[in-house]
Amino acid sequence: MRSAEIRRRFLAHFEANGHTVVPSAPLPFDDPNLLFVNAGMVQFVPYFIGQQAAPFKRATSVQKCIRTQDIEEVGKTTRHGTFFQMNGNFSFGDYFKAEAIKLAWELSTKSQDDGGFGLDGERIWATVYFDDEEAIDIWHRVIGLPMERIVRRGKADNFWSMGIPGPCGPCSELFYDRGPDYGPDGGPEVDEDRYMEFWNLVFMQNERGAGTTKDDYPILGELPAKNIDTGMGMERMAALLQGVDNLYEIDETRPILDKAASLTNKRYGEHSGHAANQSHPDDVRLRVVADHVRTALMLIGDGVTPSNEGRGYVLRRILRRAIRSMRLLGWDDRALPELFPVARDCMSASYPELATDFERITMIAYSEEETFRRTLAAGTTIFDTAVTAVKASGASVLPGEQAFKLHDTYGFPVDLTLEMAAEQGLSVDTEAFHRLMTEQRERAKADSKANKSAHGNSPAYRQLRDLGETIFIGYTDLSTETAVRGIVADGELVTRAKEGQIVEVVLDETPFYAESGGQIADEGLITGDGALLRVLDVQKPLKGLIVHRVEVAEGEIGTGAVVHAQVDPEWRRSARQAHSGTHIMHAALRQVLGPTALQSGSYNKPGYLRLDFAWGSALNDATKRDVEEVSNRALRADLAVTVQHMPLARAREIGALALFGENYDTDVRVVEIGGPWSRELCGGTHVDHSSQVGALTIVGESSVGAGVRRVEAFVGLEAMRYLANERALVNAVSETLKVPPAEIGDRVSTLVERLRTVEKELERNRVAAVLAGAGALASQAQEVAGKQLVAVQAPAGVAGNDLRTLALNIRGRLDQSRPAVVVLTSDVDGRVQFVASVNPSGQQAGVSAGALVKEFAPVLGARGGGKADLAQGAGGDPSKAADALAVVVRSLAASA
Repeated sequence: MRSAEIRRRFLAHFEANGHTVVPSAPLPFDDPNLLFVNAGMVQFVPYFIGQQAAPFKRATSVQKCIRTQDIEEVGKTTRHGTFFQMNGNFSFGDYFKAEAIKLAWELSTKSQDDGGFGLDGERIWATVYFDDEEAIDIWHRVIGLPMERIVRRGKADNFWSMGIPGPCGPCSELFYDRGPDYGPDGGPEVDEDRYMEFWNLVFMQNERGAGTTKDDYPILGELPAKNIDTGMGMERMAALLQGVDNLYEIDETRPILDKAASLTNKRYGEHSGHAANQSHPDDVRLRVVADHVRTALMLIGDGVTPSNEGRGYVLRRILRRAIRSMRLLGWDDRALPELFPVARDCMSASYPELATDFERITMIAYSEEETFRRTLAAGTTIFDTAVTAVKASGASVLPGEQAFKLHDTYGFPVDLTLEMAAEQGLSVDTEAFHRLMTEQRERAKADSKANKSAHGNSPAYRQLRDLGETIFIGYTDLSTETAVRGIVADGELVTRAKEGQIVEVVLDETPFYAESGGQIADEGLITGDGALLRVLDVQKPLKGLIVHRVEVAEGEIGTGAVVHAQVDPEWRRSARQAHSGTHIMHAALRQVLGPTALQSGSYNKPGYLRLDFAWGSALNDATKRDVEEVSNRALRADLAVTVQHMPLARAREIGALALFGENYDTDVRVVEIGGPWSRELCGGTHVDHSSQVGALTIVGESSVGAGVRRVEAFVGLEAMRYLANERALVNAVSETLKVPPAEIGDRVSTLVERLRTVEKELERNRVAAVLAGAGALASQAQEVAGKQLVAVQAPAGVAGNDLRTLALNIRGRLDQSRPAVVVLTSDVDGRVQFVASVNPSGQQAGVSAGALVKEFAPVLGARGGGKADLAQGAGGDPSKAADALAVVVRSLAASA
């Protein structure tokens, strides 16, 4: 049974039992605690904890999920995958344990001819929380499961939470016995490879607080209602029904694995057993490729792009681990163009948007592979230098600090460092490497913990939200008379705030726009009850709750006070121009570049906008002019800006563009500019006609990651001011050069060419002057232990390339049939620069320029290094140059 059919049967089963089918939320989810959705119930959390009333009593979904905390275990066990699909059914205060268990058992064991999965009930085991007698009774007395196949387990195994403060509860897990080929007898407590978990029934009845481990956290109390949250692993059920050993061999991943095996001439499974711990290293790598390529496809499909932080870093790491694994399997060519089309074909039956959006997805993925290939080339150069230094010192271990630097700074995989070090006859200090990695993780964890907050950031917000939604009137009004619902200081509800304090204020209704959708928050004043509050920021920590961060500039403010809220009209006017300008430029980009130039993020504030979009190369000047012209023609056309509210499904039908990764309500706001020319889902504030944007001028274009470009622009008065400054600059240059503005380009080109000619002439003269003294310096060569040695101070100011050129010229004037050594120092602005050069005869005699530099540089208080034929350095005290040169003489004499 294929995965798409498992998905269909699951949804059909629960829809037939009164559940509403809910679409999957995007993988990047708007939650302060999560980078990605990591469980099927994430989008339902507000219903479980009573923040919002659920629009349905029962729901079912197939949720896309990402978990990367066990990424190093991918491929090594049957249980770990970075991307997975969680088939879930949910009850919000409706049914509880008895019906949840019955529904799961029925679908699992019902024959396939009758629409079920047809699992053998005699091979199913259930685990329960150790004191959950009610669940045990249902399994034994209602379902008929024998007691010997019901296992009690503790909090770490059978008490579920998301790992952060929020809803939780005891759970019951279903395991399927795959037989003795997969491990020993004895149930899930003995072996979880043989006994594969495929469904978890969470009886969500509690709310937990913060904790330090999986089972060390306080239970804060009961939830407002007893709920059900179940999760059936799509991949695990597919492995059982398709008769394969693990989740990497199911229909949605095995073709990727097979393609990777074909490319690398590997025979998957040839040297492995059924159990995960019997896997050959090549099979583990093939599974990593299959898992990670599929995961990367899904992440990019949901709008994530590679970067060095947050979600983008997770994607980058996953892509690079896949590429690295292919390299370790022997494939050095580009891998993703071979593998991504296979992944698309595997997944598009369930997610057809992957096929329609494949051009954008691959533009980003392939660009990242090219970046990583360059990284590998650069890392290899750094690695080679490190290996040379280790061997020169006589050691056989590459320091862990060097391996960590390669990994952390250059993105060089440590597995590749280990492999290449072994090829050079070296080992790596992995203990030091892992210590540094652990320290880095702890720092990241500490930062994450410092930034992490529970839902709504503070119980105070939830108390205020329980009083009702904040009414936003800012689409039509910039001021209103309203009341102070609550005041929050340092996360706690207070009744009053005094002059000088910075606090958060919640109003019954507000005209202030809270930052969202790329548009920053409004500024303005709140006055009343003898107080004046300056609005510094406006946010929505909970859905339906608008919080104003204010400075109490005058007086005091108290809960219940009637106040006047006034948005700065000029601020809002300019903000509307910028937001509408963003939509217009997005439409212009798509008109000029094509439909794949989709927005992946934006930021706009009064007078300024920036827009990130999917594109694989820099925009040339002509393209930027085209985008700017299309945008300004749209402004001149005075296009109507209209707003409609409609169901999300209808918005998608009419082609409204949605920002990747955003989680939209079932009813959405659609903003159109010129009808279908620009049609986007948007909650921001906009002008009424495009001409009100005034003007738009592009001021910058750059890369912000693989396959993602950023364009920046000014609008309205800021655009006019920018153009006025440009005009003033052109006029000033025109006056200075004594040419009309139209001729400035030609005149500057002529001047630059003249300057280059003069610089070349100066360079020739400088080199000639330096080399003029080479003969005299060469004549000062002395015999030291059978070697020709020139160890002198060069003229002051001879530096860098000139000093190297002089040393090589002197060396060339000496007898090349005999060992020749040249060491020069020079005083350059009060600091020493030095170079050492040894001819081939000298190197054969055992003299190394790099070793000489390391020997005499400390005398100067400097550092240096290099190869056997040429080495250099800088720094230290020029007055000690003679002492350093004396060290060279003594060193050569001692080598006789």
